[in-house]
Amino acid sequence: MNILKLAICSVAGICCLGACTDLTEELYDRVQSSDYGKTPAEIETIVGRAYSSLRGGASDGVNFYPTGEFVFFVSSVSSDECVIPTRVGGDWYDDGVYLDLHKHTWDADNPKIWAPWKYSYNGIAATNAIIYQVEQSGLDAEASKPLFAELKTLRAYYYYKLLDMYGNVPLDTTYITNEAPGTSPRAEVYAFIEKELLENVDYLPETAYGRFTKNAANLLLARLYLNSEVYIGQARWEDCLTACSRISGQLEPDYFANFKTDNQVATEVIFGIPYDSKMGTVGNYLASMTYHYEQMWAFSATGNYQWCANGISAQPGLYSAFEENDIRRNSVLIGPQIDLRSGSTIIMPASGNPLDYTEEISNINEALQNEGGRLSKYEDKAGDAWERDYDLVLMRYAEVLMMQAECNVRLGNPAAARPFVEQVRSRVGLNTPETIDLAFIDQELRREFVFEDHRRTDNIRFGTFFEAWWEKGEDPADKHTGIFPIPRQELNKNSKLDQNPGYTN
Repeated sequence: MNILKLAICSVAGICCLGACTDLTEELYDRVQSSDYGKTPAEIETIVGRAYSSLRGGASDGVNFYPTGEFVFFVSSVSSDECVIPTRVGGDWYDDGVYLDLHKHTWDADNPKIWAPWKYSYNGIAATNAIIYQVEQSGLDAEASKPLFAELKTLRAYYYYKLLDMYGNVPLDTTYITNEAPGTSPRAEVYAFIEKELLENVDYLPETAYGRFTKNAANLLLARLYLNSEVYIGQARWEDCLTACSRISGQLEPDYFANFKTDNQVATEVIFGIPYDSKMGTVGNYLASMTYHYEQMWAFSATGNYQWCANGISAQPGLYSAFEENDIRRNSVLIGPQIDLRSGSTIIMPASGNPLDYTEEISNINEALQNEGGRLSKYEDKAGDAWERDYDLVLMRYAEVLMMQAECNVRLGNPAAARPFVEQVRSRVGLNTPETIDLAFIDQELRREFVFEDHRRTDNIRFGTFFEAWWEKGEDPADKHTGIFPIPRQELNKNSKLDQNPGYTN
């Protein structure tokens, strides 16, 4: 079989491998495995290509799953961070799938819940295929250890997403298989991730952009331990602190330097997904999903900006959660959008309502076109292509600091948490309050990592996920919504899968 072909069969279906993480390297997607992949340099090229799966896929006729869009949508809209309201006229209703995500009334038939599942298993399938090729290459066992370490750590990252979102999922580590695996319990998936990380972290590089390093693997391990009580019913705060102690890093003096177009130079970023519109990468167009259709005139007097879809917005209450002098508040775009064609007047869309973004949304079922703060954390500028050029931040050093703060509070030592919190808040010009408790940590995480795909996990760990919030009632007493159902499409394909508790087959 041609292992390098782009279409690779898996438990999840078909995996499409795109451009390489090294955006300058030549693609070898049609070279027979017998002709390529024998030398360390060639193997390195193949391993680098595994990371392209992080960008996600395109339309498969049913759903989309680039990581910057629907994978993020599912996580953020089900949290207290974002909402996709139905606009006047029915725009973004989409059979109510986003309203169900917001209200926690989803079921296994919600097609958007399928997106993170496909995204993760496509990445796993791609990684399994490349592991198989490296195994067949005849490369020296000692020389291959760093390569296997990267691949297995990348695979562990995908399994972490599945563990977090679905809990009980199939474990599949083979490329050649005669049958699809059944469901593994959440505790077994947890143990697998921990084992893979512990066994491989020492073989990872100290530094490498857009690839797993020792720092990134230890941060992923710290995330596992931070949420251990949720995942397996066992708190591991000390283990989280130990993993954090192995991570080196620093904060960028400018918070928003992490989200500039050229954020590949940001020293705070520990792991990110590289994007480059000129190199054919796909999936980084979240900005176009949030702004109003005529936002282009606020960025360019000539309209030199991509069309926008007026979709995902900040949930009411998010903007107000920031102190007025907190520069992180600028991640949420609120207020009148000045028309650069005139330089002074507010953009007047064809609907006749001035384009003045409001924090409040009057009706989740019939929101006005200008209602809802917009996701504006990453840099926007005239000339932006549909595919933005900034890299998507998955991990940065501020998370390490906040993990240490939270663990110390949970262990009954808030004084030890203070130095970590002070670093995060002083960077944005804020003092640290006298009392540092879990309620404060919860809200500080909300502010520091807004729109970075953290909030759902944090909500669940702090218990707020199950409480009522704007246009959402309390979750069922059994709290089964803490994990999503196994998607109906997967149940139909694999009779060995068991539906998660609280959901119907």
